Amino acid sequence: MADKPALKILEINAAARYEGSISRDLVADLISALEDRFGSADTRRRDLAKGLPFIDEEWVTANTTPEEERSEQHRKALAYSDELVAELQDADVLVIGAPIYNFSVPAVLKAWIDMVARARLTFRYTENGPEGLLTGKKAYVVVPSGGVPVGSEVDFATPYLRHALAFIGITDVEFVGAQGADRDGGRALDAARAYIAELVHLAPKAA
Repeated sequence: MADKPALKILEINAAARYEGSISRDLVADLISALEDRFGSADTRRRDLAKGLPFIDEEWVTANTTPEEERSEQHRKALAYSDELVAELQDADVLVIGAPIYNFSVPAVLKAWIDMVARARLTFRYTENGPEGLLTGKKAYVVVPSGGVPVGSEVDFATPYLRHALAFIGITDVEFVGAQGADRDGGRALDAARAYIAELVHLAPKAA
């Protein structure tokens, strides 16, 4: 019997902090739980805190030029974006660390979304409107916050992420919140870890 292929996990971490980062700790817990659950996993890590370029005029011009008409300069302008898209296309599961900064997502995470939302690659236009092309994937989004409850009227991060992911075809999305975990004696962190265990336990295994 052939071995089952390893689950392909893509970690996208937008937390600015490393030392004492609740986001990074919970992302690591979630990936560890997935690896334990599925037995075999290939995890690729993309640390956005190390820096990510913003799209600019050169990038937009290259992206809107038909592929068969792109120059070498156009291809160079899109090379990093192409790399990000390829690893996203290859993944089965996304684990995103997205702490809420000032009511929304970190700027580097918005920059990543701008880089991977590519017509003809991750979505396409149809007569019925845009259609996401990255179907069949699962996303877990870890959303720690200092004082913004996930799902509240001042949480602009999770509705945006749900819509942005759905736009490229990823509609199976779970959010793991951890409000005030840095000052409540560990209660929010414990609750988030318990929820992670529940989510991963319920995740269906491939036949």
